[in-house]
Amino acid sequence: MEKLLLGIDIGTSACKVAIFNRRGEVLAQSTQEYPIYYPKAGWVEQNPNIWWSGVCIGIKDSIAKAAINSSQIVGIGIAGQGWSAIPVDQDGNCLTNTPIWMDTRAKEIAERVTAKIGEDKIFEVAGNAFLAAYTTPKMLWFKEEMPEVYEKTFKFLQSNSYIGMKLTGVMTSDKCQNYGVHFYNTKTCTYDEGLAEEMGLSIDKVPEIYQCHDIIGRVTKEAAELTSLAEGTPVVAGGLDAACGTLGAGVYLPKQTQIQGGQAGGMSICEDQPITHPQLIFSSHVVPDLWLLQGGTVGGGGVLRWFKQELGAGKSFDELTALAREVPPGSEGVTFLPYMAGERAPIWNPDARGVFYGLSFDKTKGHMVRAALEGVVYSVQHNLKVAEEAGVKIHELDLRAMGGAANSQLWVQIYADVTGCRISVPASDTATTLGAALLAGVGVGVYQDFEEAVTETVKIARVQEPNMENNKVYKKSMQLYLEIYESLKHTFSQSVN
Repeated sequence: MEKLLLGIDIGTSACKVAIFNRRGEVLAQSTQEYPIYYPKAGWVEQNPNIWWSGVCIGIKDSIAKAAINSSQIVGIGIAGQGWSAIPVDQDGNCLTNTPIWMDTRAKEIAERVTAKIGEDKIFEVAGNAFLAAYTTPKMLWFKEEMPEVYEKTFKFLQSNSYIGMKLTGVMTSDKCQNYGVHFYNTKTCTYDEGLAEEMGLSIDKVPEIYQCHDIIGRVTKEAAELTSLAEGTPVVAGGLDAACGTLGAGVYLPKQTQIQGGQAGGMSICEDQPITHPQLIFSSHVVPDLWLLQGGTVGGGGVLRWFKQELGAGKSFDELTALAREVPPGSEGVTFLPYMAGERAPIWNPDARGVFYGLSFDKTKGHMVRAALEGVVYSVQHNLKVAEEAGVKIHELDLRAMGGAANSQLWVQIYADVTGCRISVPASDTATTLGAALLAGVGVGVYQDFEEAVTETVKIARVQEPNMENNKVYKKSMQLYLEIYESLKHTFSQSVN
């Protein structure tokens, strides 16, 4: 029987499950949507038990669609959204909803702890600024605001480690996803017990650290009954969704860079030495001995989805991008700030909001759509320009596009024109689940190493070259984009609810 691999992605809007053969071909996949809760201003929650229900349905659905024997699946990998703080008791019961990556309820706590300990001291260990959206301030929020939950909490888990626990019964953390915990030294991949104590936390509340391709356990009898998986199937630790997607896009060497256009946007620059910047995100790659300098943005494919739903007048995504294609680069001065739920890197402003600038009676829906596409790209370019301050040379990067935006030739061309770089697009649009599956494949020995895993599975569908005349236009438009934000920054902070 052919050996198969299963990849799971715990995304923001849905979980995705896919079954791959050794060549990285999708035999079947399933997507199960779930809700996001906004109980108060700044609060953004999800229920991990609903993630698990979606995973169970998705695995069953995928196995049925593929018409395979579940024993053919020889390894399972899990990707997940970052910065969760899932409190579970000693029996693995989830005690309450988790704040997700968009949640900023711990803003005041983050500011207080930073002032007390010093941002330089925290940054020296974590390589990341101490901001409300990360895991650590959320752990402190539980301690201060829900002490009864905190006292019952045996471990705080991440999204992928929660699903790993549900499959195997083992509580883990991994070298990639753990960067959201600020007393975790991202350079040495160890916990700093002294810094944890200064923050008022204990390393006893976080699990043991694994490599992302390490086998953490095997599918239990209970999980097998719920998912149709074979009992005893190996499960690897997995990692951050952006990092798994980076691997699934073929990034496993220094200077290779993934540009993400899923629900959210961003970039991940692969380096063989730790490179940090206080405005960016720093983590280990899911590939050992490599690191990622990342920029995670709020704007991504979700911006176009919002526009389609609210202003699209029933038009499809293809019809909307066709309208945008009729508008010249720079959208004739129409500029969009894609801060639809605040913004993450590099401005880290939860009060920022989406803005259309430059509208007039001669502007059309096409102008607005193109401006929205360009605004998302500007937000990624902003991160790339900040990365230059850390010593990264943009023109040396090998850019790979992934996520829903990669399916749009127009959108990818805008990325190429704005950055001035060639963009390669992998043939598969399942980069994140593929990356998770590749971790499993290396972990169980289907591939001897990550080079073989990528070579066997990742094929480039097309390459789009930058139009340098358009690049000149976009440099001016990019400057306008930055000036608009700077002009409105104070207004955002004054007017937010």
